[in-house]
Amino acid sequence: MQEHQPRFKLARRILFPYTGEEPLTRAQEVRVIVSWATIFPVALLVGTLPIVALFSSNASVQQILLILLLVFVGGVIIFGLMAWFVVLMINRSARLFRQHRAQKSARTSDFSGGRYGS
Repeated sequence: MQEHQPRFKLARRILFPYTGEEPLTRAQEVRVIVSWATIFPVALLVGTLPIVALFSSNASVQQILLILLLVFVGGVIIFGLMAWFVVLMINRSARLFRQHRAQKSARTSDFSGGRYGS
């Protein structure tokens, strides 16, 4: 019995599991934007923790929390906007691909017998 092999690698399945041949639905767009706006800022926050711990030995807890909050919110804004732009471009290219495919099939169907002329 053969196991089902996933189509994409784990990172691709989480961050952008779509082929790009069809425009994304609103739910898919939201899923991509929310996943980018949460996963990358959390990684930034975790990466910032050792740096904050190293350089803020005499800082107050409020200052440390403010720095970490700024890192997280900045990451959410930056990566959320990047994900929105990626979704916008993927949908635009998918529409263009669909138009090109429709024009190509319309051109080949004009001839009698189709592609091979029979």
